[in-house]
Amino acid sequence: MNLAEITDTLLKKLNKLRFGPPVTHVYNPLEYARKAYDSYLQRYAGSPREVVLLGMNPGPWGMAQTGVPFGEVQAVREWLRIRAPIDVPAAMHPKRAVEGFNCRRSEISGRRLWGWARKTFQTPDRFFTRFFVANYCPLLFLETSGRNRTPDTLPSDELKPLLGACDRALYQTVEWMRPCHVVGIGEFAARRARAALTGLDVSVGRITHPSPANPKANRGWEKLVEKEFADMGIGL
Repeated sequence: MNLAEITDTLLKKLNKLRFGPPVTHVYNPLEYARKAYDSYLQRYAGSPREVVLLGMNPGPWGMAQTGVPFGEVQAVREWLRIRAPIDVPAAMHPKRAVEGFNCRRSEISGRRLWGWARKTFQTPDRFFTRFFVANYCPLLFLETSGRNRTPDTLPSDELKPLLGACDRALYQTVEWMRPCHVVGIGEFAARRARAALTGLDVSVGRITHPSPANPKANRGWEKLVEKEFADMGIGL
């Protein structure tokens, strides 16, 4: 099973799920931004990879706009050189419009992640020879106010089937990519990787999430994660 087939299987499972209040809107960029995501896979996904970097789920100004994990618009357009037609979710939140590559907002987490990759490896080809960036869950959950609701805060009856579908997709992705390391970007992603990848010969670690809501990330995130990579035995 290749990555496109893994994605299709995951979509079928996710489409059966329902989420209630306080979640009012659910965006799935693997559907409305699938052309951009497929372009990302075709250009940069390969097997084997040394390291899979694993995020939690899309941000409203990142993957929700471009279909690429941590997909800050400028980084995707100018460094990854991906640009594709982006549709819109079936039900769009009035405060969280999907404008695709015309979005003028910048997702700081994505800007930091891809900015570090560019600074460290110069070109996408050099970065993706060793690394791949994925998201554990492709869904963005929004409340009435427009506030994000992260997957780990969902009610248990909604969370359990979501985790089951995403765990399986992650297992199949790692089985196909055959990395030495899966590195969670933040604790949630690392925790899910530890749970989902039981039985696979892969090391699971964690780096600090680059979100501006994380105080540690605002005090020199690049130097911090370089040390965290070194502590895991991943040279840069």
